[in-house]
Amino acid sequence: MLTDTALRKLKPNGATYKVADRDGMYVTVSKTGTITFRYDYRLNGRRETLTLGRYGPGGISLALARERLLDARKAVADGHSPAQEKQREKRRLSRARNFAEFTEVWMVASGMADSTRSMRKHIIDRDILPVFKNRLLAEITPDDLRALCMKVKKRGAPATAIHVRDIVKQVYAHAIMHGEKVTNPADEVMPSFIATFAPKDRALSPAEIRLMVHEMDTISTSPTIRLGLRMILLTLVRKAELLKATWDEVDFETGVWSLPKERMKRRFPHNVYLSRQALDILVALKTCAVPIPHCSMKSGSIATGSKRPWPTRTAAPLGRCTTRRGMPSSVGT
Repeated sequence: MLTDTALRKLKPNGATYKVADRDGMYVTVSKTGTITFRYDYRLNGRRETLTLGRYGPGGISLALARERLLDARKAVADGHSPAQEKQREKRRLSRARNFAEFTEVWMVASGMADSTRSMRKHIIDRDILPVFKNRLLAEITPDDLRALCMKVKKRGAPATAIHVRDIVKQVYAHAIMHGEKVTNPADEVMPSFIATFAPKDRALSPAEIRLMVHEMDTISTSPTIRLGLRMILLTLVRKAELLKATWDEVDFETGVWSLPKERMKRRFPHNVYLSRQALDILVALKTCAVPIPHCSMKSGSIATGSKRPWPTRTAAPLGRCTTRRGMPSSVGT
């Protein structure tokens, strides 16, 4: 069995030779005097050799070599090849990319609404990349992520700090799913550690809804704002889904408003079944759309069966009736 004293006495003799230790480990001494720990084993009927490390300054000690030997023997006992895993790790390191590159790949691959993508990109560019941009995934620890989240929280932005943690978690999850052998630092940084928020789950009562509808008729604003708010109340669509809607999405005969998947947050098409009141609002909005440039006039019945000419606009948003003529972009749902 080898000792440190015995290893220091090993000298080159003109040809590479071996000196056995124990449990399958041995050292090779090269012509130049380099001493290297190796381990021979058999797995699935084949012989393999694992290089554990080089002995001496800048290398590993005898004690560390024996620790690595124990890990390798356990892997072999479990049916895994430590030599092949070492080669895989070398390949991973050779193509290692930094956090910024993985984030870019995740942003492209993730299906998210345009508004969500824009918000996350803003957080990534402002808060995350200045700190993690050039680091490898294996270099970012839970403490690093925790410190970044607390820094963002201390500037008075706890919700943004939560988003920072969630974005990092998703970037790592995507990388791990595609073969990266790293630990996700966000797993040890719980959202509740960063910030907690009071739930906002109170719904308006029927009496409050009636009051809201009544007050819409008394506030000093444009009629199109009232129509837009009533439409949102009746259909429960998001503000952007109304503002970016086009006339060719609405079928007045069947009373169905078909929203394409490109404009839906979850990227699935969605049908809104229109009540009589909602159809009346759309007729009114189409009336308001007459002065908008590039609208063509086309005869046809709308809801009432009249032959009055109505404007049609297959590509332009019907929501422009509520922006150019009054609906502010700050109106929420």
